[in-house]
Amino acid sequence: MDLYDVIAEASLAGEELTNEQAMAVLDCPDDELLPLLNAAYKVRKHFYGNKVKLNMIINTKSGLCPENCGYCAQSIVSRAPIERYSMMKKDEIVAGAARAAELNAGTYCIVASGRGPANRELDIVVEAVKEIKDKHEGMTVCACLGILKPGQAERLKEAGVDRYNHNINTSSSYHENITTSHTYDDRVNTVETAKASGISPCSGVIIGMKESKEDVIDMARSLKVLDADSIPVNFLHAVDGTPLEGTDELNPRYCLKVLCLFRFINPTKEIRISGGREVNLRSLQPLGLYPANSIFIGDYLTTEGQEGPKDWKMLEDMGFEVDLEPLNREIANALT
Repeated sequence: MDLYDVIAEASLAGEELTNEQAMAVLDCPDDELLPLLNAAYKVRKHFYGNKVKLNMIINTKSGLCPENCGYCAQSIVSRAPIERYSMMKKDEIVAGAARAAELNAGTYCIVASGRGPANRELDIVVEAVKEIKDKHEGMTVCACLGILKPGQAERLKEAGVDRYNHNINTSSSYHENITTSHTYDDRVNTVETAKASGISPCSGVIIGMKESKEDVIDMARSLKVLDADSIPVNFLHAVDGTPLEGTDELNPRYCLKVLCLFRFINPTKEIRISGGREVNLRSLQPLGLYPANSIFIGDYLTTEGQEGPKDWKMLEDMGFEVDLEPLNREIANALT
């Protein structure tokens, strides 16, 4: 049994990877990439078979953010020429859910820029979610609204929000290199607040922000401790006008190794290839589905994604199936 099979067996048995094993994954020689992917696929297939979860995101409030996150085109320190607008109306958010249903996306992600939602903004989201749940029974609704104030998580839960996303983004030791307007603990506490209200936690990372491999390993371990049910793995798409403008540290092979690491350390969790998939994995995008079991379809917050038909064709060519379990009943019936 080779090293990567040993790591896969340990992962399936629920054992912690050693630091040496974790580093061996990230340091995998390029000519051993296929055996590594095969080992990660054994773990992915055990828990998720050949199914892929589809997610769609809507940017309900763009720019106008007081935080100084170095990767973000919407932050106060960004000079990126993005569209800026205040909170969408309820009907616009509800219409986005209908579009997600058309695209067979089982999870609809409602995202808003800013440190955290004002009560009037939360009111809009709450009313929108209630209507979405009424119209699209079974659709998973994820909210990503920033740092929550007391009582806000409970309101979201009561409205029908299934999942709350707040990414840790990077390791605790590297956090101040990315932002100083809030702390790493602020992010962790928000995820814990969502969990305490009964909402499923979603938290992920951004790879490629000049962090070390040790930081990447620490991120994967931290999300295991946090017990995030869904883990979006973003690969930095450096936008001109942001502090990280021009950063280009990634190649497709390393991105695949990162996805394998996150699968081994978080074997039972949804690993989602997220922002930066197209520009960083490039022609190797399909191989990312051997360790990962979830992708975004459509556009991201301020950058364009791959066209939906290309994603569906990619899944078909690879022999993967869209996971219909979270879809609303009317779509599932129409497709069977």
